Formats: sequence, C-alpha cells, structure tokens
Amino acid sequence: MAETIKFTEEEVSQINQLRQDVGNIFTQLGQLTVEKQRRIAEIDGIQNQLLAKHSELAQKEQELFKGLNEKYGDGNYDPNTGEFIPTPNEETTTTEG
Repeated sequence: MAETIKFTEEEVSQINQLRQDVGNIFTQLGQLTVEKQRRIAEIDGIQNQLLAKHSELAQKEQELFKGLNEKYGDGNYDPNTGEFIPTPNEETTTTEG
C-alpha cells in the first residue's frame, strides 16, 4: 500500500480558497442568469405594450385618413404648411364623331 502524504496547511488553505472562489463564481453566475431572465421578461413586457400601442395608433391613423379622404377626397397633406392639396380629377370625355 502506498504511503499517504499530508498536505501542508498552506496547500490545504490554497485548495480551500480555490474551491470557495469557484463556488462564489457559480453562485454569481446563477444570480446573474436569474436577473438576466427577469430583465428580459420585463423588457419583453414593455416591448409588447409598445407594439400594442403602435397597432392602436396605426388603426387610429387609418381611421383619421379614411375620414379625411371621405370629406376632402384624394390629395396630399403638407405638414409644414398645414395645407391639403386635392388631387385633380381626370374626367374622361368622349368625342362623338
């Protein structure tokens, strides 16, 4: 049977410190992973709220322009001047010959 060797106190201390440091890193990684997932879920929630609000605003925009189109007809709006310029209607005329 092989003879046993006893580590010095310094060697045992180094081994124990290394094991403690590795354990601390694993704990920190676990905490970071949990925090990351929480923040991602929070950001996803905010993103979903903003996407829903965007859809709501797009619907309001469509309704507004539909109403303006029904009231004023086709044309272009200049946001710099606040003026609406109607598109001229092209009337087709037939010539009898």
